[in-house]
Amino acid sequence: MTLEQVTPYAARVLAANPGPMTLDGTNTWILRAPDADRAVVVDPGPLLTEHLRAVLDAVAAAGATVDTVLLTHNHPDHSEGAAWFASEANCGIRSVDPAFRVPTDHAHGLSEGDVIAAGELRIEVLPTPGHTLDSVCFWLPQDGSLLTGDTVLGRGTSVVAYPDGALGPYLESLEKLRAFANSPAGVERLLPGHGPVIDDPAGVLTYYLDHRRERLDQVRAAVAAGHTTPEAVVEHVYADVDRTLWPAAERSVRAQLQYLND
Repeated sequence: MTLEQVTPYAARVLAANPGPMTLDGTNTWILRAPDADRAVVVDPGPLLTEHLRAVLDAVAAAGATVDTVLLTHNHPDHSEGAAWFASEANCGIRSVDPAFRVPTDHAHGLSEGDVIAAGELRIEVLPTPGHTLDSVCFWLPQDGSLLTGDTVLGRGTSVVAYPDGALGPYLESLEKLRAFANSPAGVERLLPGHGPVIDDPAGVLTYYLDHRRERLDQVRAAVAAGHTTPEAVVEHVYADVDRTLWPAAERSVRAQLQYLND
């Protein structure tokens, strides 16, 4: 659990929770302007005390304190350790889901256009519902980095986590992010919630959109061929995918079926 300085403004501590859905583990991001004494922590991760203490120690070793915790979404591999971490760091938590906010006042949510500042660090909030309905990304304009949580992973593709996720909003979010990546904003990289850094933001976002539309066409064809249940569609469409991932694929299929039926 070592600190990796990925950019001048973003460092990563990898949680020891690898798996089919978490890849190498959850990336906990420490955001801090160079030589600043204030930091923001994104997605403290699961309730693994050793990992959470490693994040606290990394901030302290840099001579900084944690201003606030930000959550990209509510899944436990990102959020479970947030309350413990915030208590130890004596800071608040901001999230779309009010269940995780500290303090619980509604003003500490995350909305389009919100800006979180810690000294010279500036973080802009981009709501990107779809993987879950509370998913958000965080843009660091000084750094050219966009933190994507599980909306875009560093390897492979993400799941539309039905019933909390929905395909229509997810496609809209991917289009929004691709347009942003192609804009003059200067998006140099994506910092995902799992997996390696992405140095081709627009290319990967195009791949994500193409993949989702291809899968949707496959699901549409499977239904037309008589595979009408989610389980049958998964067996037909995801035959080339490791069966350990079929439960996750079924959640995406349920989201696709809902999208086709709307």
